[in-house]
Amino acid sequence: MAVPAFEAPSTCAGTTPPVGGRPAAEILTWSRGLIDPALRAAVDGLPASMRHVAGYHFGWWDPDGRPIDAPGGKRIRPALALLAAQAVGGAAGPAVPAAVAIELVHNFSLLHDDVMDADAVRHHRPTAWRVFGANAAILAGDALQMLALDVLAASGHPAATAGVRMLGAAVQELIEGQSTDLSFERRADVTLAECRAMALAKTGALLGCAVAMGGSFGGGDPGQIRRLRRFGTDVGLAFQHVDDLLGIWGDPAITGKPVFSDLRSRKKSLPVVAALTSDSAAGRELAALYRRDRPLSDAECVHAAELIDIAGGRVWSRAEAARLLARALRQLCLAEPAPQPATALEALARMIVIRRQ
Repeated sequence: MAVPAFEAPSTCAGTTPPVGGRPAAEILTWSRGLIDPALRAAVDGLPASMRHVAGYHFGWWDPDGRPIDAPGGKRIRPALALLAAQAVGGAAGPAVPAAVAIELVHNFSLLHDDVMDADAVRHHRPTAWRVFGANAAILAGDALQMLALDVLAASGHPAATAGVRMLGAAVQELIEGQSTDLSFERRADVTLAECRAMALAKTGALLGCAVAMGGSFGGGDPGQIRRLRRFGTDVGLAFQHVDDLLGIWGDPAITGKPVFSDLRSRKKSLPVVAALTSDSAAGRELAALYRRDRPLSDAECVHAAELIDIAGGRVWSRAEAARLLARALRQLCLAEPAPQPATALEALARMIVIRRQ
């Protein structure tokens, strides 16, 4: 079902979205041209067994190691890092190690998440753990996490030491968020505040780190880096709202995941918790469905989605995503960025949040 686009004013450019800038798709193509060679070079340094799993996960080859060009993610986080470096007056090239490190950590988290959530499909392909086993996927994720720190340390950049600390702190937040998310599976009393805090840690922390690290590698001052981090964190939380909506109502041809994938496992995502805590008849009926000790059937998933909609979870999550996007753009403006990279950062932020279901 198509939903109208979110609207948020472009604070730095007046009251309307910027015109004349590069489209988000073009920005991501530019970013991948800088990032992918360095990312491949880093992964090539892994032991053969870990390189094999990681390369499959990134979409570079099939399970037998034959080169292919499968979807492997948009590289949004490294693009944000490169643009942030430019936004504070630096160049994109010196920030490539920061961007690569962010992408490696992001994929470490995906490899582990797929195992923990028992997800069978990512980017329209079987997940790495389904192909190579859970143990191999977990170890490959561990290898990518350590490789990220090595990439930063080996860069020789003056901001590398601070970058290692930034990234380490973001990973700790990410892990705490994932742990909290898993704990929700055993609880029937999750509050909306708890769910927000979980999403902020699980998703917002790494996007905030990506922009802050880019600003640091670009030579930004502490105030700029602080504002850029807030921009990234708010975009990250908005991203999670939209991702949760797509996990319920998204088109599998676009998301690369089965329809109702989050509902089938009774995941307590943001719109779901909003519905569960709505004190409405639909919310109470949804709670009864979620108390069942088995995955929901197809018919039950359809009904659960209807109940979330009726209880207001869908409308609330969309409104929150729009509010967070507007707040993020205000933080970007307050960082006093250079105009062209600021426009590109805004274009990416809008692309991240304004996704069709």
